[in-house]
Amino acid sequence: MEHFERKITKVGNRLGITLPAKLLKKVGLTQGDHVQVEVKEKRIVLWKKEQITLPHGVDAEIMNVLNDIIKDHDQAFKGLVDR
Repeated sequence: MEHFERKITKVGNRLGITLPAKLLKKVGLTQGDHVQVEVKEKRIVLWKKEQITLPHGVDAEIMNVLNDIIKDHDQAFKGLVDR
């Protein structure tokens, strides 16, 4: 696993971290891509957001709520599978 050291910098009125093009290319990210960010055990984890086309009639907001529920109860769902 490669490690990169970066400095937190000011970007407008916010703080940000720049990432080397080499790293972004390795993980398939380019400028303008959307990423999801999660905090796990005092670490920041990010990955490319999957672009999903929903079937006609399926509301995106409902899918977002369902995704949040699944994330919040991930361990409970996994426990049910193991039964």
